[in-house]
Amino acid sequence: MQDAVTRLHEVRSRIAKAESQAGREAGAVALVAVSKTFEADAIRPVIEAGQRVFGENRVQEAQGKWPALKEEFREIELHLIGPLQSNKAKEAVALFDVIETVDREKIAKELAKEMKKQGRTPRLYVQVNTGLEEQKAGIDPRETVGFVERCRTEHGLRIEGLMCIPPFDENPGPHFALLEKLAREAGVAKLSMGMSGDYETAIAFGATSVRVGSAIFGER
Repeated sequence: MQDAVTRLHEVRSRIAKAESQAGREAGAVALVAVSKTFEADAIRPVIEAGQRVFGENRVQEAQGKWPALKEEFREIELHLIGPLQSNKAKEAVALFDVIETVDREKIAKELAKEMKKQGRTPRLYVQVNTGLEEQKAGIDPRETVGFVERCRTEHGLRIEGLMCIPPFDENPGPHFALLEKLAREAGVAKLSMGMSGDYETAIAFGATSVRVGSAIFGER
């Protein structure tokens, strides 16, 4: 059975190949290793193999394992990739370096308040619900450009990019294309899209980061 480090190297190799096939510059796509549900002991070998960017879904879970790891490995960049509740904004700003799930006015307002209070400025992405799925977080694609602008002008937030999670039973390509189009219209440079099953497709559509969990750490 392959271990996480072996799988990490395989994913990196496939990212490099996908970059080349898409005519992208080598290293254009960042790998976010999604470590949700895995304990520090399972994550450590991946860090020791050189991975420095990780993603977590829940603030509370991340608080239980990442402060000590970030203290030990100072170059770690931690992304929040799961839905953020407004009552967790304080903890999220304190712990995460990137928050990818800004999707409504209340969250934008709370983040702006906490960032000012704490003097921390995590980088921010707006999550877009490209499939308009009722059960899924994210802003309506039709409201995305206006929301990004309000984040800037009303809340003083610098939005770095957009993020999406396409419906699992649909071709992800049109969703990635839509996100790329919205990013151009909103004037943001970063695209967080693509997971274990479709990250190579996302790279072909312009992803600047891919969020890969089970292809590295194994099934949860």
